[in-house]
Amino acid sequence: MNIIAWIILGLIAGAIAKAIYPGHQGGGIIATMALGIIGALIGGTVFTLLQTGRLQLTTAALSIPGLIVAIIGAIIAIFLWGLLTGRSSY
Repeated sequence: MNIIAWIILGLIAGAIAKAIYPGHQGGGIIATMALGIIGALIGGTVFTLLQTGRLQLTTAALSIPGLIVAIIGAIIAIFLWGLLTGRSSY
């Protein structure tokens, strides 16, 4: 996937994940994009693991199913970031 598609997918997935996840998450547009791109990596990898049984680093595609996978991955990334930093989202 090219970099422009990654940025678009990251921005959309990160914004939707921040809206869905309860509590307040800081960060601006760059942090939201990074969250979405990381979410696409996490979601794509977990989806590939569940689908094929192999752990392979893949990303979600710029499509409706790929966006859903990226949003789920971004929600997981928000949760993990909260665990690592010790911040509560409430």
